[in-house]
Amino acid sequence: MSGHSKWSTIKRKKGAIDAERSKIFQKLAKELYVAAKSGDTDPANNASLRMVIEKAKAENMPKSNIQSAIDKAKAKGNDENFEFVRYEGYGPGGMALMIDCLTDNRNRTASFVRSSLTKKGGNLGTDGSVSYLFSRKGIIILDKEYDEDKLMEDVLELDVEDFVSEEDGYVITTSPDNFLNVKDSLTSLGYDKFNMSEVTMVPSNYVNLDDETKEKAISLIETLEDLDDVQNVYHNLDI
Repeated sequence: MSGHSKWSTIKRKKGAIDAERSKIFQKLAKELYVAAKSGDTDPANNASLRMVIEKAKAENMPKSNIQSAIDKAKAKGNDENFEFVRYEGYGPGGMALMIDCLTDNRNRTASFVRSSLTKKGGNLGTDGSVSYLFSRKGIIILDKEYDEDKLMEDVLELDVEDFVSEEDGYVITTSPDNFLNVKDSLTSLGYDKFNMSEVTMVPSNYVNLDDETKEKAISLIETLEDLDDVQNVYHNLDI
């Protein structure tokens, strides 16, 4: 299998606020709560919840935190609700942005996102203005401790879209629907050291910017990721 993987770009998106573990866990807790509240609280019967759990595990979120978020969703008298909102726009140098949010106040979130974009050299676009540049994919990153030839041989037996060896790990791309099946198969084969495992949005092309513009773009990404209502920021910046 071939193709140039952009794991470094995806990793930069994830790593921008990596030091702020508590904020990452807060965002994951909100995702867990919403997934559990909108369906069965048993992940065996709720694929959306299970995918968020897998994402939380990949971020080393404690099991107690995961369970607490799920328990909160099924607690009697809890009427807290969050709405999914996606904003599309542009950053410095024409970088495409998709900003996924979970909010209990759409007006507040829109104001914060718009303000952050404006202050950092970006602007909001209309619905569909950049989403066509992204595809939803399952991304699994396995640790480099495994033998590449043996892993490739095993992966070829699975229904995956791509396999690439990179400095940071082995990058396996799947369809969203087959993500959990592939991960389960890998685990059953003894591959359980995951650096990343989630369904995410992957850009079809990337923009290259000069150093000064790139730093402005990175600053905007980090500012958006730091907003409480923002769950994920997808971009096509080649970092």
